[in-house]
Amino acid sequence: MPSCMDETPTSRMLSWARNSTIYRLERRMMTEKQLFEAIAKKARQKFEDISEAQIKALADFAVKFAYELKVLDDVAFAEISTRAAVRSGKSKKAIAFKLASKGIDGETVVAAVEEVDDLHSAVIFARKRGFGPFRRGDLDEKRKAKELAAFARNGFSFAIGKRVFEMEREDAEEVLEANPAF
Repeated sequence: MPSCMDETPTSRMLSWARNSTIYRLERRMMTEKQLFEAIAKKARQKFEDISEAQIKALADFAVKFAYELKVLDDVAFAEISTRAAVRSGKSKKAIAFKLASKGIDGETVVAAVEEVDDLHSAVIFARKRGFGPFRRGDLDEKRKAKELAAFARNGFSFAIGKRVFEMEREDAEEVLEANPAF
């Protein structure tokens, strides 16, 4: 039968959780969910005979501590991640999926991807992959299918993929210049 001690983390555990939280958040930005899961996983490894209630309490403590330090902000994480994803040619759909998988709530995801222009992102994607207006080789049916499929796999609609695929290089560069700051 578990005792009351099995429910509450020890002061040593809380001290470890505080230090572990600082260590993790100094190195990279995390979402609330990521921090909770990282602390819970590490606590299972670090402490023998730790109860599930203690693990949850430690992870909750770490999240609360991070908020008190003002170093945990899912909205800022979503905005920064979205900007980085757009610069690397990710679609609105792919960005939203990635944010949701990191534990960002739906409202925050919708707000973060609201300004994303899929045409601009698709042109960046095409430039990175050497597709459409940035193609270096000759176009045959196999290459055409490969390029259009790559747009679809990366979350771009058929209409956007086809539009970028058929663009002239000057038009593509105009699209890139029209929205350079996102």
